[in-house]
Amino acid sequence: MVRLLGAQDRLLGAIEKEHPAVSVHVRGNEMTLSGEPTQVAAARRLIEELLVMIREGRDLAPAEVESSARMLGEDSTSSPSVRLGPPILTSRGKSIRAKTIGQKEYVDAIDTDTIVFGIGPAGTGKTYLAMAKAVQALQRKEVDRIILTRPAVEAGERLGFLPGTLTDKIDPYLRPLYDALGEMMEPELLPKLLAAGTIEVAPLAYMRGRTLNNSFVVLDEAQNTTPEQMKMFLTRLGFGSKMVVTGDVTQIDLPAGTSGLRLVTRVLDTVDDIRFVRLTSADVVRHSLVGRIVDAWTEYDALRQAQRIESEQAHEFVKRGPERPGGIRDRFPKRRPS
Repeated sequence: MVRLLGAQDRLLGAIEKEHPAVSVHVRGNEMTLSGEPTQVAAARRLIEELLVMIREGRDLAPAEVESSARMLGEDSTSSPSVRLGPPILTSRGKSIRAKTIGQKEYVDAIDTDTIVFGIGPAGTGKTYLAMAKAVQALQRKEVDRIILTRPAVEAGERLGFLPGTLTDKIDPYLRPLYDALGEMMEPELLPKLLAAGTIEVAPLAYMRGRTLNNSFVVLDEAQNTTPEQMKMFLTRLGFGSKMVVTGDVTQIDLPAGTSGLRLVTRVLDTVDDIRFVRLTSADVVRHSLVGRIVDAWTEYDALRQAQRIESEQAHEFVKRGPERPGGIRDRFPKRRPS
């Protein structure tokens, strides 16, 4: 019951949010549902599915309650615990797995395709799941090494000349990758694998001129690559390798020019063995506010884009009006002086 309710009854709140017409009362190990019969049946089906997940050892979060309720709403006979699949990794008693249908599609694409692009907003697990699949492939001896890379682009700040060696200078850009690895591997094992080159974390610029065979390669923050960098990276692919490219096209920090991630969605969209998986705010597994922030920002960007297009069209119309036969100024004859 404690695991079903969650810390500070957060999961209980998520259940009540999904079924607001149902009153939920908890006393000891008993949970009582009251309300309209069909609504109660739907809430009971959700709780039974959550109990199955808990018995499987999953640590539930409100995002899993929401995604499970969404799946059951689409098909009440489905089983979210089955559709989301088994865990990718288990480290320090914590299971890493897909928590939404979008994430499950992403994980399945990594299994079946050689190059996968995971495109979506912050908090959708793009990089985290890709790295979990990389560690899983290394443990299963499907690859000989893991290569993690990202462009060293500042997020709207100018850091200037950083002190220290070259490694010290680039380390802040790569720190998120080290942090994720630290959660997936034993603390004493990770330094050994890094020292041996079995796991390599490097800036994107270091990839030029290399051929990456028998490797699982993850490119993070790909929205900050130029088209030339994106082409360079993708052509590093060697035999027995797999690539996962992750990014959020709404958070481009390039000072100028076109994002390679935006361009590649048009250039390679129809190429076999390359899959584009687009995650949305429904796949956000961070704090529930993150999903709402993403939605609000997307709505704002769409409105601003529409206003810009309307302004450009109006400007073009006014600009071309006097030059066209029958234009704005030609429709009315000039008045002769009396």
